[in-house]
Amino acid sequence: MKKKFYFLLFVILLFIPCLNPSLFSEPSSLVLKHQHNFNWPSSEDFLRIISLRDYNTRIVLLGTMFFGFASGMIGVFVTLRKRALVGDAISHASLPGVVIAFILMVSIGGTGKFLPGLLLGALISSLMGVGVILLVRNYTRLHEDAALGIVLSVFFGFGVALLGITQKMKEGNSAGLDSFIYGKTASMLISDAWLILAAAFVVLILLIMFFKEFTILCFDEEYTRACGWSVFALDLTMLFLTVGVTVIGLQAVGLILVVALLIIPPISARFWTSNIKKMFLISSFLGAISGILGAAVSALVPKLPAGALIVLVCGILFLLSFLFGSESGMFIQLYRSLRFHYRILIQNLLRSMYEIANSKQSFKEDDLNNFMIDYEELFNFRSWKKISLMIAIELSKFKNLIIKTKKGLIFTKSGYLESVRIFRNHHLWELYLLNYAGVGLGHVDHFVDDIEHIIESKILQELVEEQRNYRKN
Repeated sequence: MKKKFYFLLFVILLFIPCLNPSLFSEPSSLVLKHQHNFNWPSSEDFLRIISLRDYNTRIVLLGTMFFGFASGMIGVFVTLRKRALVGDAISHASLPGVVIAFILMVSIGGTGKFLPGLLLGALISSLMGVGVILLVRNYTRLHEDAALGIVLSVFFGFGVALLGITQKMKEGNSAGLDSFIYGKTASMLISDAWLILAAAFVVLILLIMFFKEFTILCFDEEYTRACGWSVFALDLTMLFLTVGVTVIGLQAVGLILVVALLIIPPISARFWTSNIKKMFLISSFLGAISGILGAAVSALVPKLPAGALIVLVCGILFLLSFLFGSESGMFIQLYRSLRFHYRILIQNLLRSMYEIANSKQSFKEDDLNNFMIDYEELFNFRSWKKISLMIAIELSKFKNLIIKTKKGLIFTKSGYLESVRIFRNHHLWELYLLNYAGVGLGHVDHFVDDIEHIIESKILQELVEEQRNYRKN
């Protein structure tokens, strides 16, 4: 219940700017100025962007934020379903629909610049592309990647050919259809922002409604069928949502770059968590932040295209997630790997010391402080590398498991108890492999060295029970 409350609070905070009517009110004169020479943004420029003082800036920032939020949400399921490039094929498939819609609107006496009409054409064309992908995938022997390649190349090529036709039309030169390829965020209108907001809200509601079904579908398709759900219907719903997000993103970042907003935020979120609910929140947050920061930088430096900057911000957030992600980032994985490696060194050192100590008649558990293990004997007892032995000694000393002297090593009380536990676990695995796994006596020690460092307490308890039953029988 607490998690649902925080999720609802997050959504409310994201959409609350829309409740302020003055936010979208157009002033009598705009203060945006086009600079012909590049100048670094001043503090006044930063303040103007942060305070959302300009009408056009407010529209663009909020529009791109809502688009990033929506694409980040649906992108989680698209990537988990291993359909990451479906968005790329759908976006390219939308181009013929845009151009045909323009030609039809011009032929009936319009200017051809009616955005809802162009987006409707893009939607129809994208749905046709989805249909072709499903037909090729389900009714031929071709794999899905082949279907994606066919749709992407053929539809986009057809769209480019139609663009050549529009250039010969009187209205074609001023149509601005190229903006659907590369994006034209700066020209976003209030109607575009409201459209993106509505689409983001619809996507959010549908994803919450089908969250459980989509989650099961992404991880276990057969179980989805066993639960009585139609895999085809769920796939079609997911593709429909992807088409909707892709179409509304054409104006923001263009059909070439829209796929980046569907893929990069989810895979960036994966470095921070393995919980799909948290991944859903982080991905939508990263998508929204990418839209805001990319559009803000473009507003500060007008000559830089917003669509490309949004994708670059996505790339930077991905790099930061890849390096510093708390779940599977590079540094945390390196830390875990080193920690595991050092734990093995400590365990090998303590087990070696225990075996040497118990082989000596002079060793007494009650008098640990007076028994010393020579360095040379310890080095020859196991195939140590000198650097590994030095590291193991220093780590064990730091953990107060041994006392280091000039002549050798002495157990501490805690170190001896730990060595007894390690030797006991090693011996349990040896007995199990000999009695149950059929491993030969000459190979058992090698096998135990590979597995003894990763066992859990529950498995150890099972081994103890197995040995008790074995002795009884």
